[in-house]
Formats: sequence, structure tokens, C-alpha cells
Amino acid sequence: MKKLLLPTLFFALFAASCQDDDVPVPPATADPYMSLSAGSTWNYELINNSTSTTSTYTITSTNRDSTVGTKAYHVFTNSAGTPNEYYNITGDDYYNFRKLPSVLGVSSVENIYLKDNLAVGQTWSQTYPVTVSGFAMNITVNNTISETGLSKTVAGTAYTNVIKVTTTFAVTVGGLPLPASALTTDIQNFYAPKVGVINTINKVDINFSGIVDHTDQVINLKSSDIK
Repeated sequence: MKKLLLPTLFFALFAASCQDDDVPVPPATADPYMSLSAGSTWNYELINNSTSTTSTYTITSTNRDSTVGTKAYHVFTNSAGTPNEYYNITGDDYYNFRKLPSVLGVSSVENIYLKDNLAVGQTWSQTYPVTVSGFAMNITVNNTISETGLSKTVAGTAYTNVIKVTTTFAVTVGGLPLPASALTTDIQNFYAPKVGVINTINKVDINFSGIVDHTDQVINLKSSDIK
């Protein structure tokens, strides 16, 4: 297996997006933990502790939706030059639609990244079958509501009623689970009302079949303008 393909897969589940045909969007419905209002902007800082580098990017909400299956996904642009980002809110469930690298044998996934009606300790999971260098794998993403009602300050801005989601991965290769020591993760996302994600911690260590990789990233919301 290629050295960086497995860690790339994990972050593709959270950081890549999928494009589709644009259609006019109806007026956005207000939602506590995500704004779909056209013209809203979010300015983020990405700190890569593995390479000691820092970069910034801006997410902008457009006035378009994109139909995927039975859902209308709202379209966001990313100043970092990555593909458009696609988000949907259905009831208390928050979805994104993501494009995966073609070498994984699957083009895209629909991911539920937040359920804002769950109590602390409640969970949800999704499993994605992929193929990596001829190896059949199942990647299971396990999410847990770790805390609710938090007060958290990010980049000098104080937020209240924040939800913390902790994410772990379980991997099976050819039907057999990876040893516990082969993959360790510390992935946490913090969501504030109306604003959405304000802070993300991504730490992944892999030591499996010749693949040794360490990823350590922090994303902070520097400022936002929610319409």
C-alpha cells in the first residue's frame, strides 16, 4: 500500500468535497448549528504541527444548491482552491457530501457529521467500503457526543452552548480488524450555534504494513460574518 494513501483517506472523509450540477436554492431555513445563508463567510486558520506551518482559508456560502440523490445540498466555496463544499441539514442531522480519491474504488460518500439532538454519550456510525492497492477495506467512522452546553473561546471569540463531537476510526482489511496499536486517533470537532464548526483537532498515527505516518493539525475559526 502506498505510504500516504491511508491517512489521506481518513482526512478525505472530512476535508474533501464533491461537485454536482448547480440548481437555484430556495431561501435558507435557519438552523442552530449551521448557517446556509448566502453571503456568509468563515475565516479559518489551519495549524499543521507536523510540518510547523500555518495557512488560512475562507469558506463562503453561495446562493446555489446542488441535488444529490433525494437531498438538496447547499454549495460553499473554499478559497484554498479545493472543490466546492456541499452541506445539507435534514431535521437534526447535518450532512456533507464528499469526493474520495479515485484509487479507493469509490467516488464519493455521504457523511453525517453532527446530530444536534443527541445527549452526551450517544453515538452514530457509518461504514465505507474502499479498496487500497488491491486490499478490500471497510472504514467505520464512529462519532460520539462528548459534551454539550460548553463555553469555549477560539481566537479571542467566546461561544456558548457548544457541542463537542469525538470521532474514531475502525478499519478491517480483508475482513480482519487492524490491530489496536496500528491506528490511533484524536479527532475532535466543536460546533457553535449558527456558526457551525469553530475548532477542529485532527491527530492520526498509523503504523501498519510498512505505513508509518503521523498527522497533527488544528483548525481554528478566526472570524465569521453570518448573514
